[in-house]
Amino acid sequence: MIKKLFLILIAAVVIGMFFHFNLHQLLTLEGLKGSMEQFNQYKEQSPLLVFGGFFLLYVVVTALSLPGAAILTLAAGALFGLVEGLLVASFASTVGATLAFLVSRYLLRDTIKQRFPERLDAIDAGVEKEGGFYLFTLRLVPVFPFFLINLLMGVTSIKAWTFYWVSQIGMLAGTFVFVNAGTQLAQIESLSGILSLDLILSFALLGVFPFIAKGILNVFKKRRVYKNYTKPKKFDRNMIVIGAGAGGLVTSYIAAAVKAKVTLIEAGEMGGDCLNYGCVPSKAVIKSAKIAEQIRHGEHYGLENATPQFSFKKVMARVHQVIADVAPHDSVERYTNLGVDVVKGYGKLLDPWTVEIKLNDGGTQTLTARTIVIATGARPFVPPLPGIEETGYVTSDTLWTKFAELEEAPKKLVVLGGGPIGSELAQSFARLGSNVTQIEMSERIMIKEDLEVSKFAHEALTESGVNILTSHQALRCEERDGKKFIVVKHNDTEIDVEYDELLCAVGRSARLKGYGLEELGIETNRTVVTNEYLETLYPNIFAAGDIVGPYQFTHVAAHQGWYAAVNGLFGNLKKFKVDYRVIPWTTFIDPEVARVGLNEQDAIDKGIDYEITRFEFEELDRAITDSATKGFIKVITPKGKDKILGVTVVSEHAGDLIAEFVLAMKHGLGLNKILGTIHSYPTWAEGNKYAAGEWKRAHAPEKVLNMLEKYHTWRRG
Repeated sequence: MIKKLFLILIAAVVIGMFFHFNLHQLLTLEGLKGSMEQFNQYKEQSPLLVFGGFFLLYVVVTALSLPGAAILTLAAGALFGLVEGLLVASFASTVGATLAFLVSRYLLRDTIKQRFPERLDAIDAGVEKEGGFYLFTLRLVPVFPFFLINLLMGVTSIKAWTFYWVSQIGMLAGTFVFVNAGTQLAQIESLSGILSLDLILSFALLGVFPFIAKGILNVFKKRRVYKNYTKPKKFDRNMIVIGAGAGGLVTSYIAAAVKAKVTLIEAGEMGGDCLNYGCVPSKAVIKSAKIAEQIRHGEHYGLENATPQFSFKKVMARVHQVIADVAPHDSVERYTNLGVDVVKGYGKLLDPWTVEIKLNDGGTQTLTARTIVIATGARPFVPPLPGIEETGYVTSDTLWTKFAELEEAPKKLVVLGGGPIGSELAQSFARLGSNVTQIEMSERIMIKEDLEVSKFAHEALTESGVNILTSHQALRCEERDGKKFIVVKHNDTEIDVEYDELLCAVGRSARLKGYGLEELGIETNRTVVTNEYLETLYPNIFAAGDIVGPYQFTHVAAHQGWYAAVNGLFGNLKKFKVDYRVIPWTTFIDPEVARVGLNEQDAIDKGIDYEITRFEFEELDRAITDSATKGFIKVITPKGKDKILGVTVVSEHAGDLIAEFVLAMKHGLGLNKILGTIHSYPTWAEGNKYAAGEWKRAHAPEKVLNMLEKYHTWRRG
């Protein structure tokens, strides 16, 4: 901070001296004309000294953003002629501009990033991809003040070397015009005479040239990508979608809604993993487990504690009934009625427009489409532990079928993984009677959450009967004397953990094989590589959902499905970049953990000057009536501002409560807007309003309140 202040002080002194000694008068057209004779005399006496002094003066004027750069460029032509003048003006202006750029970055970037982190991140993302083009265009069009460009670009993440060479080239044309005009200084009456409207329009057209060139380059790139294939003259479909999970369903639904002819290919169950193996069955078993836990703790509600009486087989039967009840929402019949041609089978790309379908009934069908969307989802990742295949295991995909056959919950269940899926299922099956051991290699479960949230989750699972082993690395699985063990390492010591069932919940991997992606050369690096429009290597082939990432959530897959549909069908008219700015997620342990935006650790990592506002649910009337006061709302805001950067909610119904904050962040509404919104009493949603009230209380205008106190005292006489 002291260094920055010192630098500002030096700049202020130099600028002050510049105006104090009326040096700015020399950098006018009249001042230049009046001084040319004297300058020429100096040049004849000491040409190198004048050349070097002129170079230095130009650099200083440009670096400090002082007025007069245009006059100096004219002077370069008048003093040194066209060639030497262009040389000195071009390099001096670029060096000075780069110094101004570096000073701006040093003085302003960190401050602006702290105050406007999301906006600057978005700008940086654009600059990283197109920064050179943007800067080149701005440099070519003299309408934009060059000193302002220097300062603004310093705030972005563009590399200094890129800034230098693009500026050197981009300013060359304008510098040439002024230097050439300077060689005819006596005939110039005003600067406006140099830059005529025609010349400015010519520069503007020149500024657009990089983007025209880029467009032409993209056309050639497309031709090169497609050069080994023959594009059909006619297509069977406007769009083919492979995969009927959330991403594929939304894509095909939108395509049919806008009257496109679309085929949806799915070999397995409609609805994908979420309906059949993930979100729906897990939430069904979580509900049953929660009821069982409430019965055990009836005293919390003025009732007697009791041991819940239930059939585990009936609990699992209910899970499958819930799946069956939800299934019509995603069924073949529903989507057929919506106008989607649903084909049951395995789709494989033969070329960028052709899909071969191996039908479930044994036949084969081939279809062509102008646009193809890959939405094949992901599957549970099974770690390659020695012995795991021999001893057996279940995943979040297979446990529902295997456990449905059991009369009671597995007596000894090991859950491998401390993320959301592992934590949800560990707590649920512990509440349903299993002796659950949860193994996590990291130092804490739910590692992506704040430390206090991880600790809260750890305590909640432990209270439900889960034995959590963090910092334990799984080594191998063994079977001895009819018993199964997983061997883990902790502090260089190997420990045997016995189990009847092993549930692998260590993450999910994208389904990439068998769809013709590799044969077409479509890049896959754990996921399908796409651009911001969800286009793959081939601009007519898109991908959406878990196969893309970066968030493996059902709601994100649906979100991407909209972009895949719209860009795929209308991208020739207008394309939309996928918006990942406000993504919520919820872990459905009890109490739930929901989050959107930054948490505290994120804010620290990004160097944001932030504040924390907390509201404890023990203060909420509805939480008290429900005997569910554990938890809190934690809001991250910039220092002194009510703008919401992120929210974490830990409570019952946290997944529902977070929605208000998601809406607020999406539309730029701050905590003051939430505070000014009526919330029904007594509801859980009031917690959001009270959290906003806590922020307001912490930022009460004390001076104004003191004045009001004096006013009211005076009014009392």
